[in-house]
Amino acid sequence: MPETARIRNVAVVGHRGTGKTSLVEALLFQSGAINRLGTVEAGTTISDADEDEHKRQLSIALSLTHATWQERKLNLIDIPGDPSFQGELRTAARVVEGLLVTVSGVMGVEVGTSRAWRLGDELGLARVVFVNMLDRERADFFRTLEQLRSQLSPQCVAVHIPIGAEHELTGIVDVLHMCAYTSAEGAKEGEPGPIPDDMADVAAEYREKLLDAVVETDEGLMERYLEGQELDAHEVASALKAAVTKGEVFPVACGVATKNLGTHAVLDLLVEGVPSPAKKGSPIDVGGASTAVFVFKTVADPFAGRINLFRVLKGRVSGETTLVNLRGKGKERLGSLLELQGKEHKPALEYVEGDIGGVAKLKDAQTGDLLVDKEVAIEVPNFGFPEPVMSFAITPKAKGDEEKVATSIRRLAEEDQTLHLRRDQQTGEEILSGMSQMHVEVTLERAKRRFGVDIELHPPRVPYRETIRREARAHGRYKKQTGGRGQFGDCHIVVSPFEEGEYEFVDKIVGGVIPQSFRPAVNKGIQEAMHHGELAGAPVQGVRVQLVDGSYHTVDSSEMAFKIAGSMAWKDAYMNADPVLLEPIMELEASVPDDVVGAVNGDLNSRRGRLQGMEPLGGMTTIRAEVPMAELLTYAQSLTSMTGGRGDYSMHFLRYEEVPAHVAQKVIDETKREREATATH
Repeated sequence: MPETARIRNVAVVGHRGTGKTSLVEALLFQSGAINRLGTVEAGTTISDADEDEHKRQLSIALSLTHATWQERKLNLIDIPGDPSFQGELRTAARVVEGLLVTVSGVMGVEVGTSRAWRLGDELGLARVVFVNMLDRERADFFRTLEQLRSQLSPQCVAVHIPIGAEHELTGIVDVLHMCAYTSAEGAKEGEPGPIPDDMADVAAEYREKLLDAVVETDEGLMERYLEGQELDAHEVASALKAAVTKGEVFPVACGVATKNLGTHAVLDLLVEGVPSPAKKGSPIDVGGASTAVFVFKTVADPFAGRINLFRVLKGRVSGETTLVNLRGKGKERLGSLLELQGKEHKPALEYVEGDIGGVAKLKDAQTGDLLVDKEVAIEVPNFGFPEPVMSFAITPKAKGDEEKVATSIRRLAEEDQTLHLRRDQQTGEEILSGMSQMHVEVTLERAKRRFGVDIELHPPRVPYRETIRREARAHGRYKKQTGGRGQFGDCHIVVSPFEEGEYEFVDKIVGGVIPQSFRPAVNKGIQEAMHHGELAGAPVQGVRVQLVDGSYHTVDSSEMAFKIAGSMAWKDAYMNADPVLLEPIMELEASVPDDVVGAVNGDLNSRRGRLQGMEPLGGMTTIRAEVPMAELLTYAQSLTSMTGGRGDYSMHFLRYEEVPAHVAQKVIDETKREREATATH
């Protein structure tokens, strides 16, 4: 096992389609961890081993891999770039010291790049950038470098530059070590050679820019540099490492992952630039615990059962270690420690502080749990998962499979905590929410493959509400005579709008016109009737009801009779109190490229949206708007087509508001048709 100072924990992050999985594959190949270079297209990469990932040719879940370079252990976590799976980015970022940010040399900085960068800022992580795909048409390293500097940080500085461009790309120059690597074309990259003569001037210029950036962070070096002394590569590398650790410099590397070009230099950079856990310390404060483990991901493996991925925050652990789960206070013995290389795993003996590994067959541990050797009063960090934005109603294809559906989705939600399953009390539907339609579809595909359950998707119903706008009085009288004892209940109520809450019942009876024992029955009858309003069958809210008068019969009156009288009075009063339909209003925040802001705003206007503000930042604009939920059920597809997949959005519930009359009429007519259709079946 490596000692803590020889470990580097790095999450490989970036926008979707920028070659993260191919880069991880190339780093594993170059370091000798694997002996052939797999491809995403052929489904042969180490980190994309799932069937869904092969089918869609994109990463869906994070994947833990490891390599050895310069006698250092590199834990590389491949993170999906699609915003549907951004929960994976949040979990992995909690257990690493550095991010390796991939950027396409054609597309430059995209939404996913900025999202990962902001998280790096938030968690204080070191960052190394890799500009990939430089052999593609329209790829331009220097244009991309300028974008990185203007949109992410002026501290982004090139440590590598390309030799040639697009299809003429033949290698890269490492300006830190002043050497060159020629294109490996998928073979292992050889040892570095001299810089080509025609690149000498450009290399010298970029070396100077690198030195300027690095010496600014080190006073001793600055003095010697200004005096004109030659600084050797070892000194510069050491100062660069300190600057990268502190987030004062972000080195920018380049290459072509699929051809294994630039990986030798990137491996050097990760070892030299990303701080070790020994230098950075535990990412989570574990108080007085002498052994602590943080579970950052749960994987439901069809063969090994549940595997938990963890980082050792303090001490070291072996198969004999028993720890207490701070959430449930239960004991867990770490019997089956595993070393993971993508989907492959083999037994491991122990893990030292700062290392990342896997463990199978824990009883209760799940994502976000902290396991410690003794109970300590510490705050387990919140991952800050984004709220789900797309919801669907789900039903089993086979009748009677409801429980099976719920169990399988719950298992998958342990693995991915951006999935939420809930029952809508109003519509009775099981609602599954996720980050996108694809996210939810992938979940259902997994439920079928792993748990053998077929689930159908339907658009959810909008949870409308109803309320009243004016006061009304009504009389409810229930009288039934059926031989022997009859039924009799009689009440007068006044209903009025109630701004302070959802419902209030006020007993205004003077004397004993209705005995005390029957008055709660009136309230109960009204509340039950309010579950289904008379306009669109939606629950009614924002109403005060006063019980003001009534009468009773000494023999025939009963609770049931007064409950029915209460509901009769309510229905009568409600229709005379100017009832209106209410709809949920969502607060939407969309991040879109500057050039489509007009189109996106126009689209939001057509959805009855109200613009609340705009904030441009580095080529992207954040638009905030209030939009009715009913208008956002198809928003994801529209935003994708308007922004060419470069837009991103999140939303959350804000409040209920009155539905405009013409829209309300459509909803009421639709409800009426549904009721009639149900009645005829």
